[in-house]
Formats: sequence, structure tokens, C-alpha cells
Amino acid sequence: MFTNATPDRRQALKDRHRQAIVTAAAALMHERQTTDFTVDELAQRADVSRRTVFNHFGSVRDIVSEVCSGVLSTAVESLTAVPQAGDDRPGMFEEIAEAFRTADLVAPMAYLTRLLGPALPASPEAQAHPIALRAFTELNERFSASMLSRYPEADGLSVDLLIGSLTSGLGVLYHHWHCATGAVDTPESRQVWAELLDTLLEKVRSGHAADPSSPRSLHP
Repeated sequence: MFTNATPDRRQALKDRHRQAIVTAAAALMHERQTTDFTVDELAQRADVSRRTVFNHFGSVRDIVSEVCSGVLSTAVESLTAVPQAGDDRPGMFEEIAEAFRTADLVAPMAYLTRLLGPALPASPEAQAHPIALRAFTELNERFSASMLSRYPEADGLSVDLLIGSLTSGLGVLYHHWHCATGAVDTPESRQVWAELLDTLLEKVRSGHAADPSSPRSLHP
């Protein structure tokens, strides 16, 4: 018992330090509405040493990325917590489509964009920030696992491909939504997001080959 307790306490301490760092970074980002803070400021806020910060993260960028994933976590939870369907369930794709339509991604996307700023400040065109785009990758594994638990008879590769197509598509949608709306949270921008999402779902459902407006290069 005593032998096992020490590693457990060490791991618990590591977990507390990591969470304290992430929480401190999120607080600094919220207060300043920017990611402009130093490692020393972060360490002081988290009440840890500078060395402890780098024991957990390779750079401030990595910390910011984890905070961004945390901001999207509520939306991720809503996607993975779709109520269990009964015998009359509409099918995996329709369940996923409903989950994507119900999840509020606009609010966290607008918040992240405001904090992170444009990827290329000198560019006249809006650019979705790569850190915000990376945050969408968190959806893949968790959402796939959720769907497989609900549809144990489904082929794992097929589910991974479907979820991967949709979550990768969300990153593409975020870029187009950012360019079209400036990534603000307004009724108009929410309508744009809903229309883009419907387009993504329809493309994944029916594929691209039947679309006469698709480039010829897609249909050799």
C-alpha cells in the first residue's frame, strides 16, 4: 500500500500543476483578451516555477492550444453526449448530423478568434488561426469512440473515416465562416454557420461526384 501511494501522490501533484498552468493561462487570456503573456507571468499566476511550466509544456503555444481545446470542450461534450437512440434510431449519420446542428460552436469559435487574432495580421484577407483549427482535432477520437459504443456492430474504420471527414470539414467551415463573417457571434453569423454546416453534412452524406458544379479534376 505504501509503495503504491508515493507514485500516486506524485502523479496527483503533476496533474494539479498541469491544471493550474492551464487554468492560469485561460485566466490571463480572458483578462487581457490576448495570448500575450510571458512564461514568468504564467508561472507566477499558477504558483509554480518556470521549470515546472516547461516540464509540462514545450512552449507557450502548446499551453494556448490546450486552453483552446478546453474552450471547445463544452461543445465537444454536447456532441459526444447525444441521447441514446432506441430501436427506432434514425441511423448513425442522422444522429451525428443532429448532434452537429445542435452543438453551439459559434460562441467558442468567436471567443477563440477574438483572443488569438488573425493568423496573418498583414494580410487583407481573414485567416483562420491554426491554433483554433488544431482544437477541432480533439473531436475525432472522442466522437468516434462515442459512436462505436452506440453502434458496436459498425465497422471501426468506416466510423473513423466518417467522423474524420466531418471533423476535418469543421475546420474548413471555420475558415470560410471566419472569412465571411469576421468570426463574430451574431444572429447573422450563426445563420451563415448553419448554412455552411448544412453544406458539409450534405456533401458527406451524398458525396461530391453527383454535384455538377464540382471541378472536372475531381471526375477524371
